[in-house]
Amino acid sequence: MKKQIALLIMSLIMGASIVFAQEEPQAATEEQKTAVKEILSKYDTKTLTADEAKTIHRALRDAGIRGGRSEDDLLQSVGFDPEVLKKLDPPPSRPGETDGNKEESSGEQKSENKSLPEKKQVKTGGSKYTLEQACSDNAQLKTIAFDGLAYITGDFGFDTFLPPGKVSDYFGFQYMRDIDAKEGGHNTSFLTSIASNILKILNDRQKAELMAAAKEQEADIKKFAEMRFPLIKAFRRNLEGSLPAGSKGLNKAAVLKYSAGLYELDGVIAYKRAEVMGKVINSLTSEQKTAFAKLKFGDSRTWPDIPEQLEKRSMPHNINVAVMTYASEMFAWYAGSIDADTYFCPERHGMYFGGFGMKTAPAMGKQNYSISTALTGDSGEAFLNTLDEKQRKKITEIVELQRKDLAEIVTTRRTISAELRRFQKGEIADKAKVLALSKRYGELDGEMAYFYASAFGEVGKSLTSEQKAKLNALRTINPSEPRGPFLYSDPLKNPVIPNTDFLLK
Repeated sequence: MKKQIALLIMSLIMGASIVFAQEEPQAATEEQKTAVKEILSKYDTKTLTADEAKTIHRALRDAGIRGGRSEDDLLQSVGFDPEVLKKLDPPPSRPGETDGNKEESSGEQKSENKSLPEKKQVKTGGSKYTLEQACSDNAQLKTIAFDGLAYITGDFGFDTFLPPGKVSDYFGFQYMRDIDAKEGGHNTSFLTSIASNILKILNDRQKAELMAAAKEQEADIKKFAEMRFPLIKAFRRNLEGSLPAGSKGLNKAAVLKYSAGLYELDGVIAYKRAEVMGKVINSLTSEQKTAFAKLKFGDSRTWPDIPEQLEKRSMPHNINVAVMTYASEMFAWYAGSIDADTYFCPERHGMYFGGFGMKTAPAMGKQNYSISTALTGDSGEAFLNTLDEKQRKKITEIVELQRKDLAEIVTTRRTISAELRRFQKGEIADKAKVLALSKRYGELDGEMAYFYASAFGEVGKSLTSEQKAKLNALRTINPSEPRGPFLYSDPLKNPVIPNTDFLLK
């Protein structure tokens, strides 16, 4: 009897499976078609990357669009070939699929997509660094929380600290740093090593081009650092409650407008930098290209240990820093890819809250000093654990508030990067396009910074004495050592900061 019942149940299950397997997908609704068109409109569908394909698939799931036949039919209905996404972001392995099939699929993806060449080949610390990871909710939340800790326990001086390499960062250096096979990307000798090797390969005329660019851009580079000060001051006034009479806090529209102007200047710097580096790249001889090829992107073990090539005493410090930056970025740009150019570290945005000051300032002026890669995540988590439920929600909800901005930042960075890469081909990039996109980038980053500053201000004002003591104990460096404010990483005495009332409503 039991055997008969079991057979009956089995037959019912199998019958149901056949019915579901033969079920036809429902016809696409106009709402679904509109949603798909909106998702695809954010990307250049002719040059999609694997990361973008994954993001599109995730957006389709979030919009309630099922995978499989239903998704295929819907994509086709709006004029998009679903096979493009499948090749870039293959579906999960099905039962019975062999490892050999997976490898073949991976190889197919590589041939179809000009993605980061080192992404699948180079690992650091047993994990992969990708743009998707940098934009993930977990990475963003821990970074935001770390900034919150640095900000609430810090001061204006530390808020101003900014590594020079974070300006006009469209040249793949950050990605090369993060994926280094030697895991030396966050050591103070990393930039010096690759810059020295490149300067040794370049001839006097090529080095003179970089030197001339450094001198020409000296004023703009300094201006960019100084233009950050009013935003930083206004954000801290909001935290400390030092507001104009009748003000309720930050003026969002004014913050976004000011940030747009700041990033337009960043675009000016990036355009000139790409123009000069492109000129030098196009002048490389076959022997120089062979020498470049021996220096592997993402593997500093292949970089010979050689002395610095610039005589520091013969030039101002800021010119030396600029030339070294150009040389290191030129190699990353030449040996990398557009995906490497688009990539950014999670802490790239909203850089007004002392995160770099607490994390990076201790490394300045120290040779062979490695910055902890675990500090951000560990400290960010400890910060969140110190807050009560209401305070913690103020921080965690930023992830959702900034989601749209972050997604547009990725596409904006990619478009700017693609335009700048025209200089490598001996072409001329569209300056007006780069500057317009840079202004938009500034608006997006400004809105994210507004979200951070608003939340940090509310949380900071609501902390108990016990919470403040716990947070101060988490701080890894005394706010007064080294003393700020800073012009990038150099201490600056008595900076002149315009009245910031216009940023406070």
